Amino acid sequence: MLSWRINRTLDSLIGRVERSTALDPVADRLATLVSKPLYASTGLRNTLSGTAAGHPLHPVLVVVPLGSWIGASYLDLAGGKQGQAAATKLVGLGIAAAIPAALTGVNDWVDTTLAERRVGLVHALGNQLALGLYAGSWFARRRQRQGVGAALAAAGAVTLGVTGWLGGHLSYARGVGVDTTAFDHANEEWVDVLREDELADDQPTLVYNGKLPVLLVRTGGQLYAIADRCTHRGGPLHEGELADGCITCPWHFSKFRVSDGQVLAGPATRNQRAYEVRTRYGSIQLRHTDEPGSLRTNPVS
Repeated sequence: MLSWRINRTLDSLIGRVERSTALDPVADRLATLVSKPLYASTGLRNTLSGTAAGHPLHPVLVVVPLGSWIGASYLDLAGGKQGQAAATKLVGLGIAAAIPAALTGVNDWVDTTLAERRVGLVHALGNQLALGLYAGSWFARRRQRQGVGAALAAAGAVTLGVTGWLGGHLSYARGVGVDTTAFDHANEEWVDVLREDELADDQPTLVYNGKLPVLLVRTGGQLYAIADRCTHRGGPLHEGELADGCITCPWHFSKFRVSDGQVLAGPATRNQRAYEVRTRYGSIQLRHTDEPGSLRTNPVS
């Protein structure tokens, strides 16, 4: 009963944030300012997104400041005077590590909209408050005011608990950072999708494998098919630009190779699913047989 009440209360509170249009002017303005340097540099975007790693970097990097700061609070409680110097160093390490963690978080947030952008703004502002508290803690400790430093760190830890919950909500309830095709289940048998004479050369074309949208293209005399829904935020790839054997997402400009779905430029981190393609009796057929994941083949999907 208690857990049900807590869950309902939290769901009500986050719902108010998600529906708070009053946050939009600030969030949209900030996103516009931040997006300019990010979109100006493909290398920076790839690095902050974690494109080479195949997963977003933000969840990995936040572990360092969180661990450092919580470790400092533990030493405040149990380390005695001997632990004071170590606690100060841990707070300083957390402050330094928070900078790249924040940059990767902003990079992920800038491509969100509506409810996700509103929650992300509150999440970011809360993290800035926590960072300010830990900065105050570090300066207090350096001035030998250990009690003040410990109190500020404790307040920072409470703030991080709230913002961490918001971050979890963005990932697990709203799917920010999750491959948007994660639960798609493609047909494992050959499916007719288009007449061969209906496909123009070098023209990205939308077809369907069952209910799944697929990008079909003939370029250089070869037929290729990859998932049409961008793994980053679900952009329709068939509306993007095809050049040099690659398709660029029209929403956030991730680039994928059409021959195998390999991601070549972020902010996407996951490859597009590539389909087998063949022609039979004037028809183009598709299938995809690599389905090892149990969630994809679960009857619910």
